[in-house]
Amino acid sequence: MAAAPEQVGGPGEMGIAELRATSTHTSSGSSSKDPVNHDLHETDVNDKIYEIYDQDAAMRSRSSKGPASAKSTRKDGHQRLASNANDEFEAHPDSVACANNAENIDSNEGQAGVYRVYKRRWFGLVQLTLLNIAVSWDWLTFSPVSQYAAAYYGRSESDINWFSTAFLFAFVAIAPLTIYMLHWGPKPSIVTAAVLTILSNVVRVAGSHSRSGGNYGVVMFGQILVGLAQPFVLSAPTRYSDLWFTNHGRVAATALASLANPFGAALGQLIVPLWVTKPADMSSAVLYVTIISVVVSLPAFFIPAAPPTPAGPSGETQKASLRSSLHLLKSVELWLVLIPYSVYVGFFNSISSLLNQILLPYGFSSDEAGIAGAVLIVVGLVTSAISSPLLDRTKAFLLAIRLIVPIIGLAYLAFIFVPPTRQLAGPYVVLAVIGATCFALLPIALEFLCELSYPMSPEVTSTIAWAGGQLLGGVFILVSDALKAGPTADPPANLSRALIFTAVISLAVVPLPLCLGLFGRAEKLVLRRLRSDDGQGSRNQGDGDGGDGSNSAV
Repeated sequence: MAAAPEQVGGPGEMGIAELRATSTHTSSGSSSKDPVNHDLHETDVNDKIYEIYDQDAAMRSRSSKGPASAKSTRKDGHQRLASNANDEFEAHPDSVACANNAENIDSNEGQAGVYRVYKRRWFGLVQLTLLNIAVSWDWLTFSPVSQYAAAYYGRSESDINWFSTAFLFAFVAIAPLTIYMLHWGPKPSIVTAAVLTILSNVVRVAGSHSRSGGNYGVVMFGQILVGLAQPFVLSAPTRYSDLWFTNHGRVAATALASLANPFGAALGQLIVPLWVTKPADMSSAVLYVTIISVVVSLPAFFIPAAPPTPAGPSGETQKASLRSSLHLLKSVELWLVLIPYSVYVGFFNSISSLLNQILLPYGFSSDEAGIAGAVLIVVGLVTSAISSPLLDRTKAFLLAIRLIVPIIGLAYLAFIFVPPTRQLAGPYVVLAVIGATCFALLPIALEFLCELSYPMSPEVTSTIAWAGGQLLGGVFILVSDALKAGPTADPPANLSRALIFTAVISLAVVPLPLCLGLFGRAEKLVLRRLRSDDGQGSRNQGDGDGGDGSNSAV
């Protein structure tokens, strides 16, 4: 007989607890020789978890209808803002927001049941952005000048590539702890990243203090430490935006903090070659990067942990436990997005790490390779700055993914042919296309995963997506290094075969997101978190209709 479930915070969690007890009882009584019934039972568990949270959203929807729909009074005497208030805080006759601009409220913090956004959220978002820049710059301290780093540390360029590879693999090793910490809020994770970033940079300086040569092993340990720091800030943007922002600002907030990671890589590729013109300059470059990283990390200890009141209904909804999330991860739709996302993040990491070695055999200089890397990232940042606010308004995630993914695959195919031209225009143009499409895809995919997996907490899909990208990035670097041509090739040590490998894999995953919503599974693309915030029934992503934002509770 199954034990009675322990009561937890909200109705959704209560239902899941009861479901677990039922699941355990049913599983123990079922025959292990009947795998079909077992699979059907697992599917029922997933559907039941979604049903429980859908019922909770429906109750909020019903409570907002009728004569008092614009303004409802709670038992504690506080009033909930009208469901049609928005981030612009436009005047509405029935909205509390027309009396007080919620953007400027930092008082009356204890009023439960009132949805508000606070100015202080920008301090945490800026700090998260700066930390992502610093960690990414730490990652690419050596790759843009791999030939000088190899001479300074007395190693081969393949050994220098391991600075990047170890950094990426460290992310995967600590990803489970990242999910656990982010489940309790973004601040502990951000502070942990700041501590590890400071320690790692001190260690790297200790291994690079002499201009006559550095200690490869000590610096490798520092790279591993900064690699351990990265998941705590790279996986945090979706969790932070879910906690502090409304559904009309989450995509932009996620984009700003997430795209800071490749922006830091761009700074490394552009600035480090200017600092390092001979092997001895590596010592000074490591010191300069350390000073920047330490200064950027210190404010992390002072960011607010959570808003006094939720930004919207999804901010106060009990998220699925980590154990329940394992059931939700069996969704086919999640993996149709996770797999191409991880592949393209992996190739961005490998191309960023190896761009110097891709272009130098064809007569390009380190400075030109650095500018090429900057073009890749700056064009991407500009494109994302334009596309993210549009997606915040339209919520046309599926349409955007279907348009972007084929272009990425074709761009990697074109990249095979441009380095041999020995003309700067070719690499710059193709890298600009890759940057524009990959950067636009990044926040869209992360937010779409959050919508599809709701009520799963955002850090689960975010960390899995990034961990997959970092793992594949490390693997792709190793594979590319193994495919490097020999000294007798024309030109020597070229990476032409590695670029062919990149194009083949990139094109192979293109069909996966194009299958979303097909084969009678369109109902699986409901934007569940958006529906919870709006309290107005489901919105199916199949038609790209995300609404105009007029029904957001703020």
